[in-house]
Amino acid sequence: ARGATAVVGTTPPSAGVLPPPRTGTPPGRQRLALGLVLVLLAILAGRLVHMQVVAGPALAAEHSALRLYTQEIPGERGRILDRNGVALATSVERWNVVVNQAQLVEALGTPEEVAAEAARLGPVLGVPAAELGADLWGGEEKRQFVYLAKGVVPEVYDQVRELRIPGITGERATDRTYPAGNTAGNLVGFVGAEGFGQAGIEQVYDEVLAGTPGQLTYEQGARGQRIPGREQESIPAVPGRDVQLTIDRDVQFMAQRALDAKVAETGAEWGAVQVVDVRTGEILALVDSGAVDPNDPGATPARDRGSRSIEAVYEPGSTAKVISMAAVLETGAATPASRYTVPYQYTTPNGQTFKDSNEHPTLQLTLAGVFAESSNTGTIMAGEALPEQVRHDYLRKFGFGEPTGVGLPGESGGILWPADTWDGRSKYAVLFGQAVSSTVLQNTQVFATIANGGVRVQPHLVEGTTGPDGRLVPAELEEPERVISPETAATMMQMLETAVVEGTGGNGAVPGYRVGGKTGTAQAFEGGGVIKYVASFIGVAPVDDPRIAVNVVLYSPKTEIYGGVVAAPVFRDVTSFTLQHLGVPPTGTTPELLPTTWE
Repeated sequence: ARGATAVVGTTPPSAGVLPPPRTGTPPGRQRLALGLVLVLLAILAGRLVHMQVVAGPALAAEHSALRLYTQEIPGERGRILDRNGVALATSVERWNVVVNQAQLVEALGTPEEVAAEAARLGPVLGVPAAELGADLWGGEEKRQFVYLAKGVVPEVYDQVRELRIPGITGERATDRTYPAGNTAGNLVGFVGAEGFGQAGIEQVYDEVLAGTPGQLTYEQGARGQRIPGREQESIPAVPGRDVQLTIDRDVQFMAQRALDAKVAETGAEWGAVQVVDVRTGEILALVDSGAVDPNDPGATPARDRGSRSIEAVYEPGSTAKVISMAAVLETGAATPASRYTVPYQYTTPNGQTFKDSNEHPTLQLTLAGVFAESSNTGTIMAGEALPEQVRHDYLRKFGFGEPTGVGLPGESGGILWPADTWDGRSKYAVLFGQAVSSTVLQNTQVFATIANGGVRVQPHLVEGTTGPDGRLVPAELEEPERVISPETAATMMQMLETAVVEGTGGNGAVPGYRVGGKTGTAQAFEGGGVIKYVASFIGVAPVDDPRIAVNVVLYSPKTEIYGGVVAAPVFRDVTSFTLQHLGVPPTGTTPELLPTTWE
């Protein structure tokens, strides 16, 4: 139509049709994608920073700790030595053989291969191949640490290593051994399965002997294998200190042999021997019959593993008369020449009747003679001059009623009742060794005190301890205590020598040496009306220059009950050996005997 404008190339939109959707431009899409990527990267970067910077050290330490394994290195236990440095207890190197089942099975692959290795390893360890194969293969879950053998000697472990079986390694250990066997076994003691002292010196000095364990820390793989060259830390073990005893192994061995033979000969239930240096209180031998072998303590009944020398108490009997005689002399109540008319049977002012061990006619004896003949009635007649408290005080001064402090577990102090509790009989019976109980070592201590000029020195078994520097730290001892005067002690030595030369102690004489001693036949009350006898002989030598006190005790001998018969010969043999072993020259002086009778 006129006036209309035509548009070329376009088609008018149809009625009711929508236009196509609008789309973003490419640059917009790129910006959106980039933003999303940047946000994601920021999140990842933040997480990475947190992991690496904030939590990283803790996580690294945690995972490192999971890979670390700490192996304990045992500290070697110190030795127990005799006075001359001879080992009575020592530790030796041993190895525990261990298998990592996971590592071994992965390396070998099949049960047949494992069985083949078990056949090679079995003869070395002394284990049947079939049994060993089961331990090597394990169950469904393979364990990383299984013991195959414990305590093998280094030579055996070297053979194990030479086999080069995957997964088999060793753990260093130590084993306690006692080279002297049962010599001094009852005082050395032994250790238990865990390595702790269970008896004797091993128990008392456990903290001193025990070493301080060290540590070896290293990284291991998922199967428990050690990763070479990775993180390691080593803390060396510290060995324990040595304990040096006063015991002389040779004297102990000889006395043990002599005692065991006499116990077997007499049928005694048990026996004991002690040898003490009277000047220092050092115990050269502390012997119990049937001593335990610490290498195999289970072979000895538990009741016999301790030391009866310090545990068993009994009435000392006539050997305790030395205390009464010393008290009489020290207080001036009598002299060695004081005269007594001594009947077989004597009745005290309070109506108590006492008898001698053997019936005899009335004797005219000096105080020295009363002692030499071991007369109960004569001892009571002389001791009546002592007030009851004085009798008690001298028993206490000589060490009755309290432990000696020798340094062994289970020591008894004996029984000494207060004087005001003594009944009408006990106050006289204590004068000849009844109504009071003591240990074997307490009785030995009495004679050592007299031989030491009247000064009581604490008897002891331990000389001291030695550290890695080799320096001996002496054991702490009580201060010496004067009990009687030197003059009284010298007179008592004369009386003891007279008792051997002219009295009941003749069987204790030692050729070439002057000896003083006293026999004893004591009683032991076991309850239920059972009374047993204790035969003993205690003496000192040489009389002119005292060096040792020796005590021999036989509990309930069946062949003879008198100490002068069964115990004195053992005293003679042990004393003779010890004096010669110590290099003590024979006596060169003449005995100064005291008169024993009067007309």
